[in-house]
Amino acid sequence: MKIWLRKLFVSLVAVMTLGLYIPQVPAESEASGAETVREETAFSEELSQQLTVEDLTDKAKEQTFTKLGPRIREKVEEDIVEIIFPEIEAVIESCVDTGDAPVYEISESPAAGYGEKIFNLTNTRSGEELARFHVRRDLRPGEGYWFNFHYHVKEDGYETHHPLGEIYWDKNTPPKWMS
Repeated sequence: MKIWLRKLFVSLVAVMTLGLYIPQVPAESEASGAETVREETAFSEELSQQLTVEDLTDKAKEQTFTKLGPRIREKVEEDIVEIIFPEIEAVIESCVDTGDAPVYEISESPAAGYGEKIFNLTNTRSGEELARFHVRRDLRPGEGYWFNFHYHVKEDGYETHHPLGEIYWDKNTPPKWMS
């Protein structure tokens, strides 16, 4: 099937399905309706914050595995899941402000080659980066290569390395990131 025909078909299906469903609104008294709306709003705000933290941690995991690439991932995945991910999740939860539930995002451009960047946690309303998550390869004499996972925070000007954990690679040089 030609590409333009496929696009046309998808567009028609989308237009047809969007216009067919109209939800019915139950008729209730205004007083109980307003109270119900307030309760539902409070519940949905709490629920949306929980989903936001879960979504952020899922995205962080995805970006971490993207950074490592398949060759490194297959060898250290179990250690990453057990040691590094719980630490990343705790840091994200501590950075996310649950008071006004601002919108946060995880950047999608990890550094390839020998760069350290995995992802950044950003408040999209203010545009400020809250934390930068990195991984560095360390060569320890007599031991071999280690992956040093750490993060930087805005409060100290992104200078201090806050450790997340270390994973042993091997005595042989690890491949470049994302390879």
